Amino acid sequence: MVSYLKPAWLLCFVFKPSTTKNKNGKSHFVLSGHKNANFMHNLLVKKKKRNTTSKISRSLTVMKPIYQFFAVFWLFFLPFTVISGDNNKNLIFKGCASQKSPDPTGAFSQNLNTLFTSLLSQSAQRSFASTTAGTDNATAVTGVFQCRGDLPAAECYDCVSKIPKLVSKLCGGGGDDGNVVVAARVQLSGCYIRYEISGFRQTSGTEMLFRVCGKKQSGDPGFAGKRDTAFGAAENGVKTGGDGGGFYAGQYESVYVLGQCEGSLGNSDCGECVKDGFEKAKSECGDSISGQVYLHKCFVSYSYYSHGVPNISPLSDGEKRQHTERTIALAVGGVAVLGFVIVCLLVLKSAMKKKSKYDSY
Repeated sequence: MVSYLKPAWLLCFVFKPSTTKNKNGKSHFVLSGHKNANFMHNLLVKKKKRNTTSKISRSLTVMKPIYQFFAVFWLFFLPFTVISGDNNKNLIFKGCASQKSPDPTGAFSQNLNTLFTSLLSQSAQRSFASTTAGTDNATAVTGVFQCRGDLPAAECYDCVSKIPKLVSKLCGGGGDDGNVVVAARVQLSGCYIRYEISGFRQTSGTEMLFRVCGKKQSGDPGFAGKRDTAFGAAENGVKTGGDGGGFYAGQYESVYVLGQCEGSLGNSDCGECVKDGFEKAKSECGDSISGQVYLHKCFVSYSYYSHGVPNISPLSDGEKRQHTERTIALAVGGVAVLGFVIVCLLVLKSAMKKKSKYDSY
């Protein structure tokens, strides 16, 4: 009823009757109230603005749960996308010789491409290979690849396949400018390739190329003893490694260690190289809870877990670890989708209830 009375009330308020006289002196009624009309016009404009503001407020109220959901969804599920990612192809370091050799005929470049092709094809069957491309000693190129000992063949191949383009991108001198970098090494987390032209100076197998130490220091009084015991186990373990060079991954109490030698090293030399790597890790990283040291012919790494080493699949069983990671990724993805659908339905239901409530007014 109020909605029907408003127009009549407003009309009476805006245009109130009054009397006036015409030229003949007769009185008659007129509707006056110009000021009232302006006042009501302004009143209606303000009311319209309030209605618009109210509608916007209701819309934001309805949309607020949706914004909150996407914020929670993004923050909660983003870490899982990182966990399920492939980390074997992360760049660790690159080493590029400063010297470039002229290649007017393109022989160096052709041999280098042949070398990469040969190494890549072999990475599908083994974790280490060394080969030479070119019959002329003046332009021959020698190179090796090696994958981490726990990688299955498919992952090894995938890792090695990324390096040839990286060599050109990171070191340059791929022959496009008439010059070739005489030696280079690109190390990813799961594999590496290094090459050198014939006659390039030889490097000691224990020369340190790169190291990285964790920023956090251990507060465990027994840390050094546990670390050194784990290092000793790794030194002995690499001596019994199989094809592709000595490889060892294991743990002692709260310390997880990994060591691997280039496939060209014998068991004794491998043990000495890894031992030297761990000595450098102790001197370079001190009490850091983690460290990685890359020497020319071997690398070592360790991690300390104050609450114990988490369950890690045997790294030599790469296929099992790969299957487990994929299963986890699929499970997390399924939970994410299911949660997304459920929350969307709840948000929609809430929005419909609020809309019905506002409409009733």
